[in-house]
Amino acid sequence: MTFLINTTKLLTILFLFGASFPLFAESPKAKGLRIAQEADQADTGFGDFTGSTKMTLTNKQGQSSVRLMRNRTLEGTTDGDKALIIFDNPRDVKGSAVLTWTHKDGPDDQWLFLPALKRVKRIASKNKSGPFMGSEFAYEDLASQEVEKYNYLFLRDDQLDGHPCYVIERDPVDPNSGYSTQTVWIRKDRLTQEKVEFYDRKKSLLKTLTFNNYQQYLEKFWRADSFFMVNHQKGKKTLLEWKDYSFANGLKEKDFHQSQLKRAR
Repeated sequence: MTFLINTTKLLTILFLFGASFPLFAESPKAKGLRIAQEADQADTGFGDFTGSTKMTLTNKQGQSSVRLMRNRTLEGTTDGDKALIIFDNPRDVKGSAVLTWTHKDGPDDQWLFLPALKRVKRIASKNKSGPFMGSEFAYEDLASQEVEKYNYLFLRDDQLDGHPCYVIERDPVDPNSGYSTQTVWIRKDRLTQEKVEFYDRKKSLLKTLTFNNYQQYLEKFWRADSFFMVNHQKGKKTLLEWKDYSFANGLKEKDFHQSQLKRAR
């Protein structure tokens, strides 16, 4: 009888204070996935956006070159996002365009149009780890970061530039990825990516990407004004500076068909 009474009291206490004393601790895998899902949900519903980008390439000797691009993105509803990048300057790349269809499951579809060749070239999945137009961004970096594309692990809580962050590890599901794993800092208060460390297939640090000067649009969606990628192994850098963000432009699926690459303006 005493055992029954004590057990009943214990269950009552656990029921009343279960929020403070969870019966089962969240595993690092479950917590990493939950954080990724919450970050994804925080940026859901933007519909479409456009913007202009200045790309500055800096080699190991410190010499720089600049390219100007325009970007269009259509949010996916049942699948990943679609994105079109069009180069305007300099003359040798003007008119070049890259189209990306991100998929939640399976390899992404990507096409490249080079005016000099006057044809659209499909980028093979095995080549997506290659450099995007001579930059330190890979073609796979152009795809939207769908939750389903990775396995997750919560690593720790941290501070970055004075802001509390979650630090999670995400491992690409696609065997053709050029990365073995990525370490991501996600700011807690707005669930934005602040920094990503990319590790190569040998698990050595390859690149670090930092996002700077976030701005909020439509009172919900955060976009960084600059992306800065440093290649630690090659000593090269690429800076993407964004401006003229515009949302709800009425973009449609037809605006992201392969046929649009040749006529992109």
